[in-house]
Amino acid sequence: MRKLWILALVVPLAGCETLSYYSQAIGGHLRLISAARPIDAWLADPATPSALRERLQLASRIREFASRSLELPENGSYQSYADLDRPYVVWNVFAAGEFSVEAKQECFPFTGCVSYRGFYDEKDARRHAQKLRARGYDVHVGGVPAYSTLGWFDDPLLSTFIRYPDTQLARLVFHELAHQVAYAKNDTTFNESFAVVVEEAGVRRWLEAEGRGAELESFRAAQARKREFAARVKEARDRLASAYAAGLPRDALLAAKRAEFERLRAQYGAIIPAEPNNAFLVSIALYSELVPAFERMLAAQGGDLGRFYEKVRALAALDKAGRTVALGEGNVDDPKERRPGA
Repeated sequence: MRKLWILALVVPLAGCETLSYYSQAIGGHLRLISAARPIDAWLADPATPSALRERLQLASRIREFASRSLELPENGSYQSYADLDRPYVVWNVFAAGEFSVEAKQECFPFTGCVSYRGFYDEKDARRHAQKLRARGYDVHVGGVPAYSTLGWFDDPLLSTFIRYPDTQLARLVFHELAHQVAYAKNDTTFNESFAVVVEEAGVRRWLEAEGRGAELESFRAAQARKREFAARVKEARDRLASAYAAGLPRDALLAAKRAEFERLRAQYGAIIPAEPNNAFLVSIALYSELVPAFERMLAAQGGDLGRFYEKVRALAALDKAGRTVALGEGNVDDPKERRPGA
C-alpha cells in the first residue's frame, strides 16, 4: 500500500489528462488487489466450484515448479486468486505514426517508458485510441489477460486466464514472473522478448517433468507457427521501414503499406487487420523481435537458467544502445564489454 501512496503523491504533479489516467490505474489496481484472496482460502471455501478448485490446485503446482525448477522468484505472486468478471484485466493501446513502424512511447514514474498505454476499462482504452487516431496515429487495441507489477506487489492469479489450457496457464505464470527477474527501463522489446524465452523454456521443462510428451510436441508445433508468423511480420515491418525512410510521395507510401498488409492477409487471414495498421506490427514485434538473440544467449549458457538470468540482468543495466549492440553482435558472455565508449 505504501507503494500506491507514493504513486498517488506523484499524480497531482501531472496534467489533467495524465491525472485521469493515473487515477484509473491506481483505482483499477486497488480493486484487483481487494478482490484477491489466498488460494488456500478459496480451496477451503465450500462455495468454490470444483472446476475452479482444480485449476487453482494446478496453478499452485505450476507456481511451485517455477521457483523450484526455473529459478523464478519465490514470493507471494500467484499465491492468491481474484475473480474479475471480465475477459481481460487491462486493454493495451499501441500507437505508431502513419508512416512509422516505431511505437509511440508512454512514460511513467518508476517503470520508465513503455510502448503502449494500458487501461482497466475497455471503454477508456477505446476513447484513448480514438483520440490518437484523430491525431493521425495508427492504433491497435488488444486485451491482456495478465500483467506484472515487477515485484512491487504480490500479483494474483486471475479469472481472465485461470481456465486457459494447462500449457497456456503455465506460460503466463512463467512469463509474468520473468519480469521480476530482469527489467530494462525504456525497452519494452527487451523485456517482453526475454519473458517469452523464459516462458517457452519453462513450459517445455514443465511438460517434460510432467511426462506429457504429446502436449510437448503440440506446444512445440504451436510455437513454431508463432515464430513463422513473427518472422513474416518482421519482414513486412523491415520493408515498410525502408519505404518510409525513402522519402517517397504519400500515395506511394500508402500503396506500399497496403501491399504489405495484403500479403500478410493472404497468408494469415482474419488475424490481420482489415486496414493497414503499423501499430499492429508494433504489437507483434515487441514480443518477438529479440527472441532469437535471447535464445542464443540461453543456449550459450548450456540451458542454465540461473546463469542466463545473470547475463540478462547485466544487459538490462546497460543503456539501450549498449543492449542493442550486445544482442545484435551476439556478445552475450560479457555484455559490459559493449558499453558505448568503453
